[in-house]
Amino acid sequence: MIRKYEPKDKAELIEIFKLNIPIYFDPKEVVIFEKYLETHAGTYHTIEYNNKIVGGNGYNFKDNNSIGEITWIFFHPNYSGIGLGKESVDYCLKLFRSQPSLNKVVVRTSQLANKFFSKLGFDLIETEPDYWGLGLDLHLMELDFKKEKNLIS
Repeated sequence: MIRKYEPKDKAELIEIFKLNIPIYFDPKEVVIFEKYLETHAGTYHTIEYNNKIVGGNGYNFKDNNSIGEITWIFFHPNYSGIGLGKESVDYCLKLFRSQPSLNKVVVRTSQLANKFFSKLGFDLIETEPDYWGLGLDLHLMELDFKKEKNLIS
């Protein structure tokens, strides 16, 4: 189940986030994520599986709602590989599709999630070595909604 983030979820999400260090996140990102939750609580989701918090993800709109961004997507390591990632991205894409002015969706991820987002139709736009931390490269990826809209029309 994907639901709106509530402040009472914060401690559990932080603990799950920490379980993804150092493989998917750098230790310095904990503080950045905590601040994100404080400033973007309205566009963050808590993901539950069997009534247990197992992860989260966020989204934002930029440039007069012409760009959507998927942010801070992660899961408890025991719950990866069961389809929750795809479900949470699809949930965000549905929200983005409700904005007629949206032209593209971006995600800033690492080389570790690049293949996952590629399977969902995202194209790699840019890379920057060690951006997130040592051995965690930035992979800026984009899904072109204009192309998708032309295919549907």
